[in-house]
Amino acid sequence: MDTTATVPGPDGSSALRDEALEALRALTGRADASFHDGQFEAIEALVEQRRRVLVVQRTGWGKSAVYFLSALLQRRRGSGPALIISPLIALMRDQVAAAHRAGVRAEAISSANPTEWRDIEEGLAADAIDVLLVSPERLVNPRFREEQLPRLVDRCGLLVIDEAHCISDWGHDFRPDYRRLRDLVAELGAHVPVLATTATANSRVVTDVAEQLGTGGEGSDVLTLRGSLTRESLRLGSLSLADDRQRLDYLVRHLDSFEGSGIIYALTVSAAEDLASLLDRPGRRVRAYTGRTDPEERAELEQALKDNEVKALAATSALGMGFDKPDLGFVIHLGAPSSPVAYYQQVGRAGRATDRADVLLLPGKEDRAIWEYFATSSMPSQESAAQVLTALAEAGSPLSTPALEARVDVRRSALELLLKVLAVDGAVQNVKGGWISTGAPWHYDAERYGTVARARREEQQAMLEYERLAGGPEQCRMVFLARQLDDTTAELCGRCDVCAGPWFPAPDAPASTAGGDTTASDGADERVAALLERVGVPVEPRASWPSGLDRLLGAGAPKGRIPEGERAAEGRVIARMSDLGWAVPLRELLRTDEDGRPVDAVVPERIGSRIVEVLKDWGWDQRPVAVVAVPSTTRPQLVGSLAAGIASIGRLEDLGTLDLAPGAGPLRGGGNSAFRVADLWERFAVGPELQSRLDALDGAPVLLVDDVIDTRWTSAVAARLLRRAGSGPVLPLALAQQA
Repeated sequence: MDTTATVPGPDGSSALRDEALEALRALTGRADASFHDGQFEAIEALVEQRRRVLVVQRTGWGKSAVYFLSALLQRRRGSGPALIISPLIALMRDQVAAAHRAGVRAEAISSANPTEWRDIEEGLAADAIDVLLVSPERLVNPRFREEQLPRLVDRCGLLVIDEAHCISDWGHDFRPDYRRLRDLVAELGAHVPVLATTATANSRVVTDVAEQLGTGGEGSDVLTLRGSLTRESLRLGSLSLADDRQRLDYLVRHLDSFEGSGIIYALTVSAAEDLASLLDRPGRRVRAYTGRTDPEERAELEQALKDNEVKALAATSALGMGFDKPDLGFVIHLGAPSSPVAYYQQVGRAGRATDRADVLLLPGKEDRAIWEYFATSSMPSQESAAQVLTALAEAGSPLSTPALEARVDVRRSALELLLKVLAVDGAVQNVKGGWISTGAPWHYDAERYGTVARARREEQQAMLEYERLAGGPEQCRMVFLARQLDDTTAELCGRCDVCAGPWFPAPDAPASTAGGDTTASDGADERVAALLERVGVPVEPRASWPSGLDRLLGAGAPKGRIPEGERAAEGRVIARMSDLGWAVPLRELLRTDEDGRPVDAVVPERIGSRIVEVLKDWGWDQRPVAVVAVPSTTRPQLVGSLAAGIASIGRLEDLGTLDLAPGAGPLRGGGNSAFRVADLWERFAVGPELQSRLDALDGAPVLLVDDVIDTRWTSAVAARLLRRAGSGPVLPLALAQQA
């Protein structure tokens, strides 16, 4: 049964309420603190009624107060420790600190504190810990699952599932390991209260989460407490500009007009890093925060933002759930997330404890291409699942992920995600030594995955509609976001650019400066131009062969380090496909038609001139004397014109192409390193004519030309062939890198 309550609830008095209120004031450090509508109702349902409760409330409402106070009150009544499933290490740090303020003895087990695990285990054994926070991924760890989890289940006084939308593959941040919590809930039985919390769940996600919380038999009905998701402090806006140049120029000129410190979100790592480099100035620091940022540095950057030591963090979605700065002054997006729900989650970082916070979206033309890339990599395919299950069943012993890669043609990131999905469904199990098949039947739910994919496309369309809101009856950005979350209580905000007109500086307005300092805006045109016109991204060569090639290529397959004399040299591309600036015309040149076939055309003069700049600025130790092309079955005209143009302009010898194996077609997309090398191993050859011309060069360097560098294995295999045929250093050169 799903019982939904829309708060506010009763404001009655009771002994439990008095006790909870005293604990709340200790937690917040404020003698005048009082419960928000719905907070005590949730605590009462958990502590007195031992119910299963789903709380859907806006960010900043105080969901963590509900579970810490409930845990404390349960402990006072003799219950065992609470187990909190928390998705992010950064979130755990803040949660542990908050718990200690309320007198709750909280500890966390994560990859960030392995040296503390034994002490924590001893504390649990001694009943000296009130709350244990773990990640959902921890539940997959064989040692934790076998040694710690059974004892926790036996003694658990409260289970909390934070960011519960991650349970649902309808949600914007689905994590397969969260699905395992359904089994954990069932193991606890109906007598143990369970709390799930989220700020970003529409009705479909709420239904899915409530269904999974409702496992465990009679008496396990779910109470859903759902409040208004609108944020009165947020002032929303969207500004569509023509291109990257205008968007970056706008940020350089007007960042200081946004009060306080904030977050500037970008869709890719390279864009976030470029933004930080562009905007960072003495007296107005901007730093990058991405998936490539070391965990220790992440903590330092988060604290710097909290302490207002930086104007902004230029971040990817790596900075999201769990980051809490109540006075965050603004959130700007350079490029839109793929759904209004994900957008709401990110902008919800701002204005939690301020009267006003500014939120501005600067959408880009590349947004849809980036959405599509991430969408296609997030769903398991039936073919991949079948490969994995067959390989594990035939192995007879556990296989590590690298060993499995040599048996299935699935990239590492996709393989890890697929293994989690299969593990949650009981088809595979992670044991000491790797993965095994359980032998349990597994059905690929094509209908469900197809429905989810359609929902994703609908969300993308809704995001485009949000960008185009232009006023009129019932038009409001906050109302639009709230209705995407199925909150029907939202009213026109009267603050957004649709309700009240543009509140943000016009693109042609005079540049804003901080404290009269014009250094932030002086030379803006030059700095933006330098970033966007920058060409020549280094491409590191592959240094080692992937493991498991002997299974695919047989005896004599290469292994270990690639010898220096057979390795490609460092290469160059004009830009990465995820970069700002030149990535846009490169994506257009390297596009596919409506049927998904690559469009083939000669290199336009505009692109050719940039290749000349790349060559001019390369800085090689010895100038190449010749050009050889990778034979292309999809863009022969493009690659051929690129190689011929370079030879002509650079006065280099045009050696033509490597020979292509008879019947070779386009390379398969995706796949992991071992299978890609196996596909390439006999694809190319050095023919007699090319061999003769290489002999005449007497070991001089050559350029190896291709259209796109993706996995870097094509250049690794081709360079090996050329070096073994007597060439000097092989320098890969392509238009773009797919990254």
